[in-house]
Amino acid sequence: MTFTLKRKLLTLPLLLAAQAAQAELPGMQGPQHFGFTVPDRQAAVDFFVEVIGCEAYFTIGPFGPFEDDWMTVNLNVHPEATIPAAHLVRCGDGTNLEIFEYTAPDQRTEQPRNSDIGGHHIAFYVDDMDQAVAYLKENDVKVLGEPHTFTEGPMEGLTWVYFMAPWGMQLEMVSVPFGSMGYEEENSGRLWDPRH
Repeated sequence: MTFTLKRKLLTLPLLLAAQAAQAELPGMQGPQHFGFTVPDRQAAVDFFVEVIGCEAYFTIGPFGPFEDDWMTVNLNVHPEATIPAAHLVRCGDGTNLEIFEYTAPDQRTEQPRNSDIGGHHIAFYVDDMDQAVAYLKENDVKVLGEPHTFTEGPMEGLTWVYFMAPWGMQLEMVSVPFGSMGYEEENSGRLWDPRH
């Protein structure tokens, strides 16, 4: 076997792995919305609009009840589940939020923690962390601990703090007050944030 052929055979797995890593959903442009379910949709919309500063766009629904298994087939929920309404809001220059209220015979009502499977949070970018924390506290929003700044690694320069929506959903604020994050020194690509 020639050296050139041997080299090609040895690099073939690397080339295939690189091609697999570049695979993507055809036409994918990025997240269009993040959807979540709340116990009181209007109270949630009011919080995102009046406290966070999002803009409400429109409401859809109701959906159901259906006489067949449409809800199970299309949404993977109990066939008797209903969606009284869902609201679409936009927060600054980020993705849209789709805020659902459901009814279902088997509905769980406890909020998942970040450590639970399905746990989640939404992070909002702010320009001035101290000002934003003070604002939340003035509006009786529970802030968890104090802001922390990463001092090393790829997140170096990012300041963060968690806070709680009135219905118990975990939210976060992040900021990059020093102008850059650690990963930006070694990576030409950029995660989304309003600085870019």
